[in-house]
Amino acid sequence: MPKYLVSPENPGGKRTEEILSEIRAEIMVRMANYASDPRPEARAVMENNLEIAQLLTEAIHLAEANTNKLAEEL
Repeated sequence: MPKYLVSPENPGGKRTEEILSEIRAEIMVRMANYASDPRPEARAVMENNLEIAQLLTEAIHLAEANTNKLAEEL
C-alpha cells in the first residue's frame, strides 16, 4: 500500500492538509473547464464540485488544527 502521509516511516510524506489542498486545487481547475459549458449536466457537475470543494476546505481546516495541536505538544 502506498504511503502518502508524513510519518516516522515516511518522513518525506505530506501533511494531510497539503494533500487535501492539492486535490481541491485540481477540482477547481476542472470547474474552470466546465464554466462555459451550457449543458445541464455540466451545471450539475459544477454544483457538485462546488460542494466537494467546500467540504475539502472544511477538512483542510480540521487537518490544520490537528497539525497545530500536535505542534503545541512538542
